[in-house]
Amino acid sequence: MHAWPASEVPALTGQGRDLRIHDTATGGLVTLAPGPVARIYVCGITPYDATHMGHAATYNAFDLVQRVWLDTKRQVHYVQNVTDVDDPLLERAVRDGIDWVGLAEKETALFREDMTALRMLPPKQYIGAVEAIPGIVPLVERLRDAGAAYELEGDVYFSVEADPNFGKVSHLDASAMRLLSAERGGDPDRPGKKNPLDPMLWMAAREGEPSWDGGSLGRGRPGWHIECVAIALEYLGMGFDVQGGGSDLVFPHHEMGASHAQALTGEFPMAKAYVHAGMVALDGEKMSKSKGNLVFVSALRRDGVDPAAIRLALLAHHYRDNWEWTDQVLADAVARLGRWRAAVSRPDGPSADALVEELREALANDLDAPAALAAVDRWAALQTEQGGTDEGAPGVASRAVDALLGVAL
Repeated sequence: MHAWPASEVPALTGQGRDLRIHDTATGGLVTLAPGPVARIYVCGITPYDATHMGHAATYNAFDLVQRVWLDTKRQVHYVQNVTDVDDPLLERAVRDGIDWVGLAEKETALFREDMTALRMLPPKQYIGAVEAIPGIVPLVERLRDAGAAYELEGDVYFSVEADPNFGKVSHLDASAMRLLSAERGGDPDRPGKKNPLDPMLWMAAREGEPSWDGGSLGRGRPGWHIECVAIALEYLGMGFDVQGGGSDLVFPHHEMGASHAQALTGEFPMAKAYVHAGMVALDGEKMSKSKGNLVFVSALRRDGVDPAAIRLALLAHHYRDNWEWTDQVLADAVARLGRWRAAVSRPDGPSADALVEELREALANDLDAPAALAAVDRWAALQTEQGGTDEGAPGVASRAVDALLGVAL
């Protein structure tokens, strides 16, 4: 599966700062100091309805992570999956009377278009669950043969008790885990499971549903969590720098994935930091496909909204905050984009060297995009009110906003 084209990231003079970012597993800020190549895995979409503003906000957060790293002169190894076979996708295809493969391909293509328009940096590997199956099957077999998994009526479940570090990502108690498991794709009430929280690794073939050869597992398809684990381990290995996604993935997805990987390798932790973006709401409720309260990037683009304004609307909120999409949020972003473009369109202006350092400091401080936007606002206001004589200043400001915020002026 291919990703989308990369936009050019301008190289800035000077040196970026190491990223301090909130780690869900420890509950506080950690300073990440990767080697020459920083490694990040971000969970991708289930392609049955893409791309709403909740998606866009999540991928914007991890695009900023990459930009901070690139500014430190590191390379970035970014991997993202596509869950191109899963119950919600199959259910949507049945509801609409269409082929599930065609639905996944159509929505994945639309996602690529949206990511390109928003100037999100693409992953080096963009891997679908289906294409990952040959690598998933041996991992499930290894877990089963090691006693970390068991069969139940043809399905294979992971035993959470096989990982002594289970629970160290979310730090939730058993009752909260059970509730979230039921809400987010698990089956805690299924009779016969050793532990209600045990997640499925391999689902035996069901009548009328797609299935693949699973070797000694029999025909079936993979569970949700093992998909990401197989992809992350193959391309990044254990102990990569950031595992990212929306806050709704803390449990069960990231908790279970970490346990799968740790049981497979005997190493801890799977990732050095677990980083999660907040949720975006509309009309008082979290945007979700089940509620149908979605604002789509593609719909805004069709209406003529500049993708740079969409990106500024996302950047106006701290990535960890939960916030609500409104017409005013977009109107404010459109106005801000106009002010910034007017400021950099002049032949000269006040020096922007300090602005570059303000942007670096804000983003290195837990991706504080609102503080970064405020710094650009101040420079643009000074340009408008007083001007300046530095002929290079507008170009410096424009390149910094492009390189660090992903907004083309």
